[in-house]
Amino acid sequence: MAESTISTVKKLIHESKYLVVISGSGMQRECGHKSLRDPERAYDIEAEYKYSPEEMFSSAFYNTRIEPFYQFYKKEVLSQDMQPGAAYKAIAQLEKQGIVKTIISREIYGMSQKAGCENVLELHGNIEVNHCPRCGKEYSKEYLLSAKKVPLCEDCMLPIRPGIRFYGEMIDNGIMTKVANEISKADVVLVLGARLDQDFCDHNLAYYTGDKVILLTNREDAGDAKADYAIHGSLNEIVPQLL
Repeated sequence: MAESTISTVKKLIHESKYLVVISGSGMQRECGHKSLRDPERAYDIEAEYKYSPEEMFSSAFYNTRIEPFYQFYKKEVLSQDMQPGAAYKAIAQLEKQGIVKTIISREIYGMSQKAGCENVLELHGNIEVNHCPRCGKEYSKEYLLSAKKVPLCEDCMLPIRPGIRFYGEMIDNGIMTKVANEISKADVVLVLGARLDQDFCDHNLAYYTGDKVILLTNREDAGDAKADYAIHGSLNEIVPQLL
């Protein structure tokens, strides 16, 4: 794999028949996202709550310590108020032009939808879509944040289940089937801000049979060699140049 130019990649994208985007954590990091997996932040969280982020962001913790879970979840997860940057908006424009067919994402903040994307497959759910485990009634992020302690269903008075995938939980089979189908139909796959040697990309790209994996990323990594074309730099600067 050699370093590619914007013009080469732009030509491949605009000539594609079925382009699928894999949107990684680098996209939201450029919008100010603070990851729970960041070592310094994880240390601060454990110092404040006496548990690691991995312990607290789990179904076991939610089921057995729901009050401290929601204290953590509201402050450390729901309070992050991010807006989509230029990269997200450019992908939304490419979708409107009929070039991008599907966006596959594992972030939980719905940034692609905020930017205007419509065909988004969210592997890890969305903080905006929460529900009662009994009646299924949906509740917004704002409803969860407004609760003084544990947010309860207005009808059933049961704790509301966040609409996200906890650490260690399996991804919904229906979503995985849709992802596999989309990747298998793609003639070009555009990977944004993700590492190709991580499970997120490695597993999904196993369904791809083409030879046009384009990687745009803000961090160089040894796994970049798996891409057919690669450009490194700020995604908010690079992606709009593909329009």
